[in-house]
Amino acid sequence: MNLSFFDQFMSPHLLGIPLILISLLFPALLLPSPRNRWITNRISTLQSWFIYTITKQLMTPLNKKGHKWALILSSLMIFLLSINLLGLLPYTFTPTTQLSMNLALAFPLWLATLLTGLRNQPSASLGHLLPEGTPTPLIPALIMIETTSLLIRPLALGVRLTANLTAGHLLIQLISTATAVLFSIMPAISLLTACVLLLLTILEVAVAMIQAYVFVLLLSLYLQENI
Repeated sequence: MNLSFFDQFMSPHLLGIPLILISLLFPALLLPSPRNRWITNRISTLQSWFIYTITKQLMTPLNKKGHKWALILSSLMIFLLSINLLGLLPYTFTPTTQLSMNLALAFPLWLATLLTGLRNQPSASLGHLLPEGTPTPLIPALIMIETTSLLIRPLALGVRLTANLTAGHLLIQLISTATAVLFSIMPAISLLTACVLLLLTILEVAVAMIQAYVFVLLLSLYLQENI
């Protein structure tokens, strides 16, 4: 049976049961289990430092009202980062290459930031739809444009994460296939493509980390506009 390059993005099944739920829960197994002491070993210390750094980076632009979102945004950052990096391992599946999952993460959080703004400062939130000093004939067109740009935000979040990870996985598979095919024909060219594959893998690790950070950072910026 011939396999397509896009078969790697299909959700695996075992006995008719989708394994995507196991893929989503597996990163939690990598976190140290809580104990009576705050810091028990080097792994716990490194984990605490990493979470503190992420939280500080995300919460610095926000005022005190936005600090209530620290737990949600930090947890989402660690969740996306773990899934993206684990998906680069052989014989694994990356759930964040599924647009449906990314939209399921982006849409409720974006809607929560929007409703927060409409509840706390409705005048300022609605004022973003119409810049100050707009000529009267342009008011209907600008309102439609700004409303469309507002509603397209969760779609842009999900598509950006899906497209970047999908493109990286496809490039890795294409170059690895070329390396295996050229090994018996042209070993020198195969060695060159293997070096390119190594560099691309390092780049994809960076992309997986950056995309998780960008996803959460944009959500924090949307929250900043509404508080």
